[in-house]
Amino acid sequence: MARKVRAKRVRVRRNLADKGGSIVASPKLDRLPDEGQAEFQEGQSVELLICDQTDIGYRAIINSSGEGLLYKNEVFQTLIKGQHISGFIKKVRDDGKVDLCLQKPGVEKVDDVSEKIIERLRAAGGSIAVDDKSQPEVIYRLFGTSKKTYKKAIGALYRKRLILIESDGIRLVRK
Repeated sequence: MARKVRAKRVRVRRNLADKGGSIVASPKLDRLPDEGQAEFQEGQSVELLICDQTDIGYRAIINSSGEGLLYKNEVFQTLIKGQHISGFIKKVRDDGKVDLCLQKPGVEKVDDVSEKIIERLRAAGGSIAVDDKSQPEVIYRLFGTSKKTYKKAIGALYRKRLILIESDGIRLVRK
């Protein structure tokens, strides 16, 4: 079964090998037109279509009108060709290329993770056995983020006096 792919330019041809003469469409993902491309803003929420994996990351079509790159050291989940996923514009470079990320860039990302940590703590009765020394895989599985972002989030929560960091994990401060 053919997978539907949304792209700006699609080449349509008759499949002569098929006796029914079915119509086959293939996206020209390498040659998106320059004219009419949307202007992207840093931090903008976008819909991504994963094209392929390169040595440095994943190429993706942005809102069916542009192309960008997700760096593999910033992707903490399995992505497959043809997958639709929500993302964000991380940076629009001077050369016109677009860097992408799957989590909100900057402080907003830390705020989102902080909320997830507080929710997880409340659901677990006020404490969890995950701290800043926990394995990155455990942190990603529980919170869907990198260890670096997790550490920033618990640091922010600690400074706000909302949690305590203990030898066996973190604990919600009772008020």
